[in-house]
Amino acid sequence: MTEVLFRDDSYLVEAKANVVFADQRGIALDRTVFYPQGGGQPGDQGVLLLADGRSIAVVNTVYDTDRKTILHVPAEGTDLPAVGAGVVARIDWDRRFRRMRAHTALHLLSVVLPYPVTGGSVGDAEGRLDFDSGDAVLDKAEVERRLNELIAIDAPLSQRWITDAELEANPSLVKTMSVKPPSGTGRVRLIAIEGLDLQPCGGTHVARTGEIGRASVTQIEKKGKINRRVRIALASP
Repeated sequence: MTEVLFRDDSYLVEAKANVVFADQRGIALDRTVFYPQGGGQPGDQGVLLLADGRSIAVVNTVYDTDRKTILHVPAEGTDLPAVGAGVVARIDWDRRFRRMRAHTALHLLSVVLPYPVTGGSVGDAEGRLDFDSGDAVLDKAEVERRLNELIAIDAPLSQRWITDAELEANPSLVKTMSVKPPSGTGRVRLIAIEGLDLQPCGGTHVARTGEIGRASVTQIEKKGKINRRVRIALASP
């Protein structure tokens, strides 16, 4: 099992770690700051710095089949490190921060549009959510205005944990119909945006909504009879 450092501190850029194993699937460390792809958020990229001065480019980060071990996928043809080797795991911070801003913005978008979420993805300072909005008319300019109003509140974010049983007893916490909350370990992480939103999420987020910056609604498109896809893009902070 990999110790996940990003869950308690999304702003942690690097950490010392040791290689647990390395094979064609990827490099497993005993601890990591790298976020593995899941929940609509891509895996982190970055480098593993070895004591001998070599650096290994990490092109993606994924969960192993046990969903407990995190694999750092190296560039093709990379010489793998030895088991037990010490490394410094360093993420591509600029890319991570763009995704943190986008992920938090999408949580706010689900506040602006309080419909069941049928899909979504987090990109680099952009993203989209699909809503089962029925016959509701979604006005692009109005959605954008309301989203930026929430961003401007500069509300703080926090996290807390509840048990799987507590989540089952409170199904209204779950907004996503297509992606199940990260559960199965006995507890579930909730992300709270003070006074605005509370929902299960395993991803990385900014500390305050003001860090998101200006958001634009770039497109609202039909995806079937009752589904609408809303795409957003963020300006440079």
